[in-house]
Amino acid sequence: MTPADLSRTVLGAVRRAVEEGALHAPVPERITVERPRPGGRGDYATNVALRLAGPAGRPAREVAEAIGVRVTGSPGIARVEVTGPGFLNFTLGADPAEGLVRAVGERGTEYGHGAGLSGVRVGFAPVDELRARVITDTVVRLLEAQGATAAVEPGGGERITALPAGDAAIFERAGRDAALWALLRPAAHDQPLPVGALLVQKEPNALFRVRYAYSRSRALLRAADRLGIPVSYEGDVSVRRGVHGDSLPSHPCLPSGPSGPSGPSGGSGPSGGSGPSGGSSGPCAEGSGGPSARESGHLAALAGSARAGGDPSAPVDADPSALLAALGDHPAVLESAARLRAPDRLARHLEATADALLGFQHTALPVGDEKPSAAHRSRLALAEAAGTVLAGGLALLGISAPEHL
Repeated sequence: MTPADLSRTVLGAVRRAVEEGALHAPVPERITVERPRPGGRGDYATNVALRLAGPAGRPAREVAEAIGVRVTGSPGIARVEVTGPGFLNFTLGADPAEGLVRAVGERGTEYGHGAGLSGVRVGFAPVDELRARVITDTVVRLLEAQGATAAVEPGGGERITALPAGDAAIFERAGRDAALWALLRPAAHDQPLPVGALLVQKEPNALFRVRYAYSRSRALLRAADRLGIPVSYEGDVSVRRGVHGDSLPSHPCLPSGPSGPSGPSGGSGPSGGSGPSGGSSGPCAEGSGGPSARESGHLAALAGSARAGGDPSAPVDADPSALLAALGDHPAVLESAARLRAPDRLARHLEATADALLGFQHTALPVGDEKPSAAHRSRLALAEAAGTVLAGGLALLGISAPEHL
């Protein structure tokens, strides 16, 4: 990334912060980046937050945090830090995934939580209507995740309104997870989702896709552990088009022969297969330390799903850019959802993240004659990071993230 590229990236972050209401200040025509002065960090720095603090009426460090969260994860930027009174410092990286995977690994499910609203206190008035109450409780969690102090209290100065739920027994009829998604996924001024479709575990159900994508990421990690593949980011995760054979990865606990497809449209996830065929003894026997027959079926399904459509002769190709963009956008989405009192923004972002992961995950494990490589280890690390982001986002919405689905 050149200084000009970095300048444009920061300018875009400022523009998004203004458009999303995180900053109330004029967008400058250009932003200058330069080498850090003594006390600075990274490769480049800018004083744009100091320049915008006056017009925004906020401390420069808060302005820097609002801009920095929208720069974090941008291609070519490994780290964003705020130093001194409000200088933004950037460490460049040749690989945009490296910084994202590291950041998610360090923060876990709290990746994207920040201090952009530190010092802000919000009191919400109690509400009786079910949907408004659910949205209020979720917004409180979102605000707290951004450093604000928020609570529902008598005499609260802010009240959230929404189109009513219409079904007071929605939690009893649909269960907690489906009910919350039905009430939170649409914007507050839109009708809640019909819960019937959310109870069908198939691909058109967005809630199922999000939770399935999380469980899929964890299944990949379990499969990698069984195959002895360490999970660590070591370089480029891009996938070049190629053709794989129809044999499964060599492993004593995998059945021989091609495996059928697995995927979210099948309804029950990666649970097919008949288990190892080596009898009741050896490394795959129950209690031997190897996987059970059911787990071996999971491994076969995971490996077989790497072939497009289950066709062993089909080319395998996946672009990680959509997944990298979704992970990089996560901190800014969380902050805007908190500032705008809009948990539906987070729900839509989780859908995009899940779809990007499901489109990429079939490249994570070796297939056919492939040997485990640094690329597979890196793709597994990226899938693990995506699953962590999905779990953290679902937790903020109050929805569970099952390991098995």
